Formats: sequence, structure tokens, C-alpha cells
Amino acid sequence: MKVQAYIHSLKDMKSDRNVLGEAEIIRKIGDNLYLAEYNGVRCTAIFNPFVSRYFVDDLYGIVDARKYAD
Repeated sequence: MKVQAYIHSLKDMKSDRNVLGEAEIIRKIGDNLYLAEYNGVRCTAIFNPFVSRYFVDDLYGIVDARKYAD
């Protein structure tokens, strides 16, 4: 499902603010851990229920696409 999520690589470091972008949540892979895709990169994401948004880590959460092949 396509969602508006906070994307790690889009973060505004100068003002320390997260920035929304469109990502695709592919599936749940753990307890509050999701496989996501942003700009063709498969990575991890978590859901924050306090802000009702996904946080996609396309910098440090990149996963091997073969591990979670569809």
C-alpha cells in the first residue's frame, strides 16, 4: 500500500525535522517492522501509533531484496 511516510534520507538536518514522502509498505516482517520501498530501494520501516505514520529508513535500514523476494 502506498502511504505518506517520514523518509530518513529526506530529513531536514538543519532544522532537525522529518519530511514526508510517498513510500510503499510491502508487508509486515516482524513485530512493528515492515518491508518498505522508497525510490526503488527496499528498506525497513516502523509504524508510530502516536503520530499515525510510518518511518522509513532508506539509509541504514536497506535490506537485501533477495531475502524478501515476492
